[in-house]
Amino acid sequence: MPETGPDLRVLVVDDDFMVASIHTRFVERAPGFVPVGVAATARAALEEIERLRPDLVLLDVHLPDASGIDVLRRLRGAGNEVGVIMVTAAREAETVRAAAAAGAAHYLVKPFERSDLEARLEGFRRSRAALAAIDADAASAARATQDAIDAVFAPAPGARVALPKGLSVETAGAVGAALAGGEELSASAVADRIGVSRVSARRYLEHFVETGRLSARLQYGGTGRPVRLYRREG
Repeated sequence: MPETGPDLRVLVVDDDFMVASIHTRFVERAPGFVPVGVAATARAALEEIERLRPDLVLLDVHLPDASGIDVLRRLRGAGNEVGVIMVTAAREAETVRAAAAAGAAHYLVKPFERSDLEARLEGFRRSRAALAAIDADAASAARATQDAIDAVFAPAPGARVALPKGLSVETAGAVGAALAGGEELSASAVADRIGVSRVSARRYLEHFVETGRLSARLQYGGTGRPVRLYRREG
């Protein structure tokens, strides 16, 4: 259950009115969060962030006047540290990498279930609370403990924290995003989609199978070896 405290204020940014309405209702039903506004363009998003001072922005990538990635970069360039969850149909590897590099807290591929968003919201809330705890202890401790730091960087509930040696969080996120739509993909298809080698993609995919985030099955054809297909669990 979410910890008690003031509700976190959320701005929804999407140029599709119906989609924005759905996402707003999702936020309304998430414990500890409250929607405070909707914006349909990059310009309106920047103006509403300045006016409303939300704690979190659900930010689409494809906006009519500029990219959501550009909005995120402008915010960070201006020193604005508002939380941002990219909420988009964009799955291109370069977009995922750009969002991560610009400081997005999470990247959620549309369409998605309410529970998918709630998991990311809860992950953001926990990370924010952990940062606040570190700030509160600053006067009495010269350095944060490893446990406190781990709490800041913890993923959304249900995700596994540790990655095997040699696997990066950034690539793991890109692999997860490639399969977020629920389709079945081979290691080669994932590799092509995110711009890594097939061998590298398969290492991440098999790790996710071992930790329960993905399922896998063999697809048999008329000739040649069967193809191993991966699909997101849940």
